[in-house]
Amino acid sequence: MAIKIQLPEDAPFTPAQRAWLDDFLNQTLNEASASTSGSKAVPVTALQSTETSNAAGHAKSIGQQEETHKQEGSEGYSKKRPFPSTVLNNRNLNGPGPKQTHHLEFSLEGSGLQYEVGDALAVFPVNDPVLVDEIIANLPFTLEEVPDRDGNDVSLREALLEHYEIGALSKIVVKKWQAQSASPFLRSLVEADNAEAWKDFCSGRELIDLVIDHPANFNDAKKFVSVLKKLQPRLYSIASSPKAHPGEVHLCVGVVRYESHGRKRGGVCSTFMSERITEDTRPKVFVHQNKNFRLPEDPSTPVIMVGPGTGIAPFRAFLEQLQLNETKSRNWLFFGNPHAATDYLYQEEIEAFLADGTLERLDLAWSRDQQTKVYVQNLMEQRAAELWQWLEQGACLYVCGDASRMAKDVDRALHQLIIDHGGKSENEVKEYVSEMKKAKRYQRDVY
Repeated sequence: MAIKIQLPEDAPFTPAQRAWLDDFLNQTLNEASASTSGSKAVPVTALQSTETSNAAGHAKSIGQQEETHKQEGSEGYSKKRPFPSTVLNNRNLNGPGPKQTHHLEFSLEGSGLQYEVGDALAVFPVNDPVLVDEIIANLPFTLEEVPDRDGNDVSLREALLEHYEIGALSKIVVKKWQAQSASPFLRSLVEADNAEAWKDFCSGRELIDLVIDHPANFNDAKKFVSVLKKLQPRLYSIASSPKAHPGEVHLCVGVVRYESHGRKRGGVCSTFMSERITEDTRPKVFVHQNKNFRLPEDPSTPVIMVGPGTGIAPFRAFLEQLQLNETKSRNWLFFGNPHAATDYLYQEEIEAFLADGTLERLDLAWSRDQQTKVYVQNLMEQRAAELWQWLEQGACLYVCGDASRMAKDVDRALHQLIIDHGGKSENEVKEYVSEMKKAKRYQRDVY
């Protein structure tokens, strides 16, 4: 039976690329199906960028059957059918102060979902009901039903709670809103189409700001939700080993709160998980594979981990796995945060890993505990000679955390230590690092 594959128009390719891929995939898959009998349809996955948290990308399936993480007899939970999990534990890891980082433990019992260390958990957030009620109170319609993300009719309130983005604004949403609004400011913003003006307006504003400050004339609730983006799951690096915690998956989530334009605001998913999950809440989740962030195949390979802040998440999972391995390896962790007294995440566990030999080296950077700020990349510079020795012995380097600054600074430190202690030129360093990446000895999970 012939398999028909057609990439969607929103796939991240040009029309010419899409046509070539359509032809290639159909030819390849139909040749494969001709040599097998009773085969199921083969799913094709296009990777697209995502606005989720700390893992890069989400999968969009295109074949006749969505790719799922199944066991035989499982219900096939996935993005299209997320698993309603139970939260077993939810606690703040920080000491007294405004900073909050929550450790959450989700039950996967009965889901059939499987994961490996290095994978991510996708969580569908529920928007803040107080904010949803404020939005509805400023609209001329309240009781109408609207389509949810799957096209089913639900109440406007349920739709805004669970199915549509009401947080950060985008240029596309504002342009659609302006078409229904009499706001002279929005009209001038759209007509000028200045990149800096767009950035300035959208930064720190949300749907409620449009509703109150730039009201639009929608005929009904369906037209209103048609301009909104669908609520997407947020991805978080998994902070547990399935061998250490069978039937569970753990996360380490930094709670985002800030004030802008006269309003107190918060991250949609982080505040949902830290503030709005109760005993009756069943967060919808699914597993997202990250095959580009895996421990070495040879369990004796030395491992270097750099993960400040919530970047510690996958390395807690790594260390739990390494602790259970029969073959032991040399392992080195660089961790940092503002203050040792309040921000030493998983302190007891990390020090236990050091005590039992799972960790050979531990370097801690407390950026605000002294007059001169110290970050993980500074400690790498101080330990450059020894790091070079580890790299020459075949060590794998893993980095997790902030992509905009930390990961770039760590990458610069890596290049510099290779120049200083490896005696290589800039071109030779580029080749050395490139070979590390090809050999999966330099892996990053940055966001």
